[in-house]
Amino acid sequence: METGNELSVGAVFLESMINRLADYKTMGDRTLAQVSDAQLHVQPNAASNSIAIIMQHLHGNMLSRWTAFLTEDGEKPWRERDAEFEVQQLSREALLQRWNEGWSVLFNALQALTEHDLLKNVTIRNQSLTVVDAINRQLAHYSAHVGQIVFLGKWLVGDNWQSLSIPKAHKA
Repeated sequence: METGNELSVGAVFLESMINRLADYKTMGDRTLAQVSDAQLHVQPNAASNSIAIIMQHLHGNMLSRWTAFLTEDGEKPWRERDAEFEVQQLSREALLQRWNEGWSVLFNALQALTEHDLLKNVTIRNQSLTVVDAINRQLAHYSAHVGQIVFLGKWLVGDNWQSLSIPKAHKA
């Protein structure tokens, strides 16, 4: 609740979470722009996921967690989690559509929250969490996966990689 020019801790928290998650989406977007269509599907080994598989998983997770966020369990019965980790050979366009849809559902849900929602309880996989904890849980989950996407992108693009932050200074 605002008093004069001050924002409440809850309002600041929500704004911060939206901004941090937007930063992670941007990191992912900038990585995806640097890899080729074929590179989206490269798996370093059988135990590792490709960028495409990570995108499929994030899509499924975001739709499940953020659809009816305050009123339904975040693990929806219609989600097919195991299929998210299967090679589907989706086109770049299909992957980007899913990527953007997932983020859109997430941001719409977060923007609909008020500071009064933050101490409410939600359920994820039959576990009760405060809204604050559920948001933090997903921030950690998404940042880990975007980090994987960035790592894979850097590995795949190699010397042609364009830094997403301040590049290392090269000494001549």
